Amino acid sequence: MVESLSSFQLGIDLDVKPVDVKPSKSQAEAAHAAFVSGPLQEDTDDHFVTRDGMTFAGTHLLVDLWGANRLDDLEYVEKALRKAVEAAKATLLHIHLHHFTPNGGISGVAVLAESHISIHTWPERRYAALDVFMCGSADPQKSIPVLDRYFKPARIEVEELRRGRVK
Repeated sequence: MVESLSSFQLGIDLDVKPVDVKPSKSQAEAAHAAFVSGPLQEDTDDHFVTRDGMTFAGTHLLVDLWGANRLDDLEYVEKALRKAVEAAKATLLHIHLHHFTPNGGISGVAVLAESHISIHTWPERRYAALDVFMCGSADPQKSIPVLDRYFKPARIEVEELRRGRVK
């Protein structure tokens, strides 16, 4: 009995066909339209941002550092992320970094109350890719000069996206 119950709970050996749960384009458009036109509770603090007449969840920066330095130094990368969080006036909850061998690359994330900063480094190419996503009053743009100061890249490319646009 236990075996059949666990098989049932895991969905093993059931004669059930998978269901496509992806909404059609028209369903997705209708859901978005209902959300955008629906009433917002003004007394809730959802940390959405209104700027330039647009309301959105947050600003997402895609940052490429080319010709960057110290991309294999775990303690240094952590310090740079902490300073970037501080400059953006965000709230650090946790940092987790992983140091790869043998090339020394680092991947990780600074988890913020306002979202996150993630980093992936390729020291052998002197390249780093960062995602800086923040909502509320935090200002992700203020993290860019910190990243420049710490990693001293020859070139920085930044693409800005406004995520969760409502209007």
